[in-house]
Amino acid sequence: MTELDRLAAGQYLSLTTFKRDGTAVSTPVWLARDGDRLCVITEAQSGKAKRLRHTSRVELAPCTSRGQETGPRAHGEAVLADEAGTAHVRSVVAARYGWQFKAFDLLGRLRTRGRGRSQVGVLISVTEP
Repeated sequence: MTELDRLAAGQYLSLTTFKRDGTAVSTPVWLARDGDRLCVITEAQSGKAKRLRHTSRVELAPCTSRGQETGPRAHGEAVLADEAGTAHVRSVVAARYGWQFKAFDLLGRLRTRGRGRSQVGVLISVTEP
């Protein structure tokens, strides 16, 4: 089993991004596999998106919904998708999580109604050791 297979099998992924000073920040996220990459969707102005704009280095681990890591970490490179790529990432993640994705998406739209909500897809390549 490859690192990609191991990480893609989990329900949640601990995505660790890095601040400019090198401080690590881990966040549990939903993920979906798309070929040889993992896909994540996030708010365009989230902390993880901001951190990924200045460094593509990430660490990944399977985790619980609360972020407690349940397996060893792997290394990877992440890039933010363009508008078309984000639409594709949304569809891949939505296909995996079904009604849960639709429910959380609806709640997000209701919470930000009138303030403009934009999301961005994150495409992650896992670096094999």
